[in-house]
Amino acid sequence: MNQINRQIQLASRPSGEPTVDNFKLVETPVPELADGQVLVRNHYLSLDPYMRGRMSDSKSYADPQPLNQVMIGGTVGEVVASRNTHFAVGDKVVGMGGWQEYQVVDGQQRGVLQKVDTTHVPLSAYLGAVGMPGVTGWYGLVKIINPKAGETVVVSAASGAVGGAVGQLAKVRGARAVGLAGGAEKCRYVVEELGFDACIDYKQHKDVKSLAAALKAACPNGIDGYFENVGGMILDAVMVRANAFSRVAMCGMIAGYNGDPIPMSAPQLILVNRMKVEGFIVSEHMDVWPEALKELGTLVATGKLKYRETVAQGLDSAPEAFLGLLKGKNFGKQLVKLI
Repeated sequence: MNQINRQIQLASRPSGEPTVDNFKLVETPVPELADGQVLVRNHYLSLDPYMRGRMSDSKSYADPQPLNQVMIGGTVGEVVASRNTHFAVGDKVVGMGGWQEYQVVDGQQRGVLQKVDTTHVPLSAYLGAVGMPGVTGWYGLVKIINPKAGETVVVSAASGAVGGAVGQLAKVRGARAVGLAGGAEKCRYVVEELGFDACIDYKQHKDVKSLAAALKAACPNGIDGYFENVGGMILDAVMVRANAFSRVAMCGMIAGYNGDPIPMSAPQLILVNRMKVEGFIVSEHMDVWPEALKELGTLVATGKLKYRETVAQGLDSAPEAFLGLLKGKNFGKQLVKLI
């Protein structure tokens, strides 16, 4: 084909905070297709916090990202060549193509590549609100927190791709949604655009006591459900305001992604309040994805689920954009536009 594929590989494992030097740009030829294979030109690459954990070789829920191989990541794109009867040139698809411009996929492997309809849902949304982040939010809210109408659900990282979906899905179910986000602009967006009932700027609070007081004001009836993306002081403050029989969906702990321990100031509250605290990895619950994607797709297509994207331009920008994501510099879903 005489085409060149550019990809970002993991060159070294970070010690503490990752840097751009942990990555390298590599050019490789695009191979000829064998029977059953499909060539996809990736249009967008998803950047997600879980990738930081995969960069280390410490024990985790998934195998580490191998060195000198293309960085793992979700992608959406278009089939540009096919030797598979199930995929035609021009099909829009979602998969795990990684940080690269082209991917060759064995189309016979079920679930590796999914065709998507972009008539009412933009292609990029299949990496966010109608993709893994949306399903992550849906699972934690619906299957773990399971809010009743009138209950209060608190969401950390509320302006992000996962957190924003959680609050809106909670509102659909008649619950109060209270967000936590960093900065006045993000908090305004969470309330005015996403429709949360309130949002607390955690950057305005220097300790647990101050943040717990702000949560008390925003959640006068206490907290019935908490969707955790952050950990640290935010989790401690939420625990202080949690109601009896409250539920916590443990999705992410970005406060500890560089390997530092995350102490918990009052774990006895789990017992005192008879709380349910459950961690989950959304890829282990593929059986609910069709149900989740049906609701998410309908809400996005009808304009009832709002989302925002931060888009970096070009594959070269992926490392810097990823480091910015880990520091909260993105607004909503962080993507890299590849074409």
